[in-house]
Amino acid sequence: MAKQKTENNDAGVDEFLARIKDDQERTDCLTVLELMKELTGEPAVMWGKAMVGFGSFHYRGKTTEGDWFHVGFAPRKQNLVLYLHCELEKQGALLEKLGKHKIGKSCLYIKKFEDIHVPTLKKLIKKAYKSPAIAGAIID
Repeated sequence: MAKQKTENNDAGVDEFLARIKDDQERTDCLTVLELMKELTGEPAVMWGKAMVGFGSFHYRGKTTEGDWFHVGFAPRKQNLVLYLHCELEKQGALLEKLGKHKIGKSCLYIKKFEDIHVPTLKKLIKKAYKSPAIAGAIID
């Protein structure tokens, strides 16, 4: 079974976020950082070079096995990506209330944090943190 490529590391989250050039993007990331810290009670940890995660669990898929974070985020060129492993495609009622966004497998894409209904986002973060789900994987 293959080992996952992205792993947690000792890189500094604050230093990573401080390097974000766009002021609004940095502010949005800092807002999400504080939200996830508050809701999970976990410290922020770097995963790979550009993802910030909170908590961790072990999983086994068909081709890979490893550890992953319960919830996390990453600033990307087009969007702020939130990694919420709660089968987002099944969260229709909450997603309708969330505001402007797009979803992918376990990913919530946000252009501007100001377009998001924060109480709804908090519910999604809590749900993903409490019971992570990755399609086709067994969570240990």
